[in-house]
Amino acid sequence: MTILLLVSTTSWKVEKHFCMGHLVDLAFFLDAEDCGMAMDMMNEGNSTIQQESSCCSEEIIFVDGQEELKTVNVDLSVDQQFFLIVFTQTFQNNFNGLEQHDVANEYYPPPLLVRNVQILDQVFLI
Repeated sequence: MTILLLVSTTSWKVEKHFCMGHLVDLAFFLDAEDCGMAMDMMNEGNSTIQQESSCCSEEIIFVDGQEELKTVNVDLSVDQQFFLIVFTQTFQNNFNGLEQHDVANEYYPPPLLVRNVQILDQVFLI
């Protein structure tokens, strides 16, 4: 839930710089660096205008995050609160490990078989 909230409220920006149709730089959250060939800029007063004969182009993908969040207040009755407490305790206790029982013959190896009589006589329990 927290990751979903973080992703939905964060603004995302992906900027790509192309020079002669080839991708030169790709930047997330920052400005992409140019290739150094973008000299065709003209300054006219306060604005900068890119000439049409320039070999460079930029592509910007911007996803604006959600600014306003709604908070929801949930009023639970005493019975509902009791149910939630009991449910969470029961759910947590389901995953507790079982007790370890001591096995008496844990450290003793099984007897060595000199020959397997059932396979030799072809006698099997079905």
